[in-house]
Amino acid sequence: MQTPVIAPSILAADFGNLEREVKMINDSQADWIHVDIMDGVFVPNFSMGLPVVEAVKRHAKKPLDVHLMIVNPDHYLAAFCKAGAHSISVHVEACPHLHSTIQQIKALGCKAGVAINPHTPVVQLENIIADIDLVCVMSVNPGFGGQKFIEHTYRKVEKLKKMILDANASALIEIDGGVNQQNAKPLLDAGADVLVAGNFVFSAANPIDVIARLKATH
Repeated sequence: MQTPVIAPSILAADFGNLEREVKMINDSQADWIHVDIMDGVFVPNFSMGLPVVEAVKRHAKKPLDVHLMIVNPDHYLAAFCKAGAHSISVHVEACPHLHSTIQQIKALGCKAGVAINPHTPVVQLENIIADIDLVCVMSVNPGFGGQKFIEHTYRKVEKLKKMILDANASALIEIDGGVNQQNAKPLLDAGADVLVAGNFVFSAANPIDVIARLKATH
């Protein structure tokens, strides 16, 4: 098993001390910074917009992994790329022309990801899996942090890993929601590559140590 990619979710950070929080991630063993964008339409909550992404990018030494939980993401791809995104994930449920959206992301020079909600079967990715760099598997219902991990995620990851291998594809599997030290190893055993962690990291007394322990999971 390879060492997991760890992506702390800035949504759970202290926005009053954003520079400090980003520098903490810089100093940690984290690999990416996960950035959740919510529009209050696709999901029942608002988060941050382009100015915050730009602010994070100014201080970040790790790649920004931008997750667009929004309707009509095509309208904003160029703006988020310009703001500093390294990878952009869009929701299959929000993209009626997903292949076109993926091609747009790649044309901008970003890695292309597709996110799927807990109720969405992985078979919906069958015809796109070879074209994408990342699958973001939502292991909670999107919109709010701090939710309980959905147990059927393990089986979903196993199915997705088989699909990727059968297609001789190279997409990474990212888990977003409720990740902690208890479920990290079972998720990696099921086939996950990237662990997004929000409250588990930022509510800890020593976030750098929590990130190090997640990174050491195998």
